[in-house]
Amino acid sequence: MISASDFRKGITFEMDGQIYSVIDFQHVKPGKGAAFVRTKLRNIISGSVTDRSFNPSDKFPPAHIERKEMQFLYEDGGLYYFMDNESYEQIPLNHDQVEDAIIYLKANDIAIIRFYKGAAFSVEPQNFVELEVTETEPGFKGDTATGATKPATLETGAQVSVPLFVNIGDRIRVDTRTGEYMERV
Repeated sequence: MISASDFRKGITFEMDGQIYSVIDFQHVKPGKGAAFVRTKLRNIISGSVTDRSFNPSDKFPPAHIERKEMQFLYEDGGLYYFMDNESYEQIPLNHDQVEDAIIYLKANDIAIIRFYKGAAFSVEPQNFVELEVTETEPGFKGDTATGATKPATLETGAQVSVPLFVNIGDRIRVDTRTGEYMERV
């Protein structure tokens, strides 16, 4: 059993005959009254998103999720195609299922697809990806001592803050869990 106080992003559980995945959570301790957990949940089957508060002691059975590495092939008409590298089976996923991960994926990248009872419901990119900077403002000499950053657009369309010494054409490593710049490659 999973208690509401153990909720984290990505945890899946069963409630009222439905399977939910935690999108966002916040532990709230008001000055008056009991603590509670405020969550944003996605119904895995229907894709709907709801806000709900729980008592931290509420318990729910975990949902058993299968994770499989698959290769991102291409996007066509709002569908994103992934291929199982063992069986070469291709599955199409819609934008709602890939929206958090697709900004870090380019063709032929490996991603982790999550399944519940044989149906794919979400995509996770690798923890670290190397992408090329396609757009950013030039940095100025002498500005590096402050640790300042500037916005940059990557080849997949992702927006990250990078140090001033990063230029267009540089390849950088990004942590996909936080969306932060790690290092220049």
